Amino acid sequence: MHTLIVVAHPDQTSLTHHVVERLLTGLAPLSTAVADLAAEKFDPRFTLDDHLAYSGARGLPADVLDEQQRLERAQHLVVVFPVYWWSMPAQLKGWFDRVFADGFAYRSTAAGVAPALQWLTMHFVPIAATRAEPFARRGYESALRTQLEHGIVDYCGGIRGTFALINGSQGTTPLAMVDAAVGQVIDKIRTDPRALGKA
Repeated sequence: MHTLIVVAHPDQTSLTHHVVERLLTGLAPLSTAVADLAAEKFDPRFTLDDHLAYSGARGLPADVLDEQQRLERAQHLVVVFPVYWWSMPAQLKGWFDRVFADGFAYRSTAAGVAPALQWLTMHFVPIAATRAEPFARRGYESALRTQLEHGIVDYCGGIRGTFALINGSQGTTPLAMVDAAVGQVIDKIRTDPRALGKA
């Protein structure tokens, strides 16, 4: 049982990174790894090389292959990120654009799209500056869930895990809210039949 945690935030002292540390502590001694996109300077730009790989004219760039290998080792993917403009940061969006490529996350066939990530359970921990009530009232939480769960997980045939939104990060985020979000993800992973040796 292996979990890959992907984090997208440049500040190591941020609440985002605090959540990652809490996840690592709570998941021990299960196998975990962290992909810190900012610290690793992952390039999110979908370049001509990526486009040529998508069209089949050449292979995938080396950095994309490295990320795909990290994912192939995992049964759980946990994505922790701050909400920017009601969505994910550009670096994380570029990670999905480039890494969840045709031939890896899904396969284009004459009959349509064939999902390819059936082994991977995906969890999302978005961290929003806005308080919970206006975030929900304006439909932002629903829109974000649709983008992530339907647009990524379902499209790629993955397993929907936990969606644990943390609100109010620019104020004093209640510790109970952080505890609840982290606890939901940890419980879901620890009770996976694969972690219990039942699969």
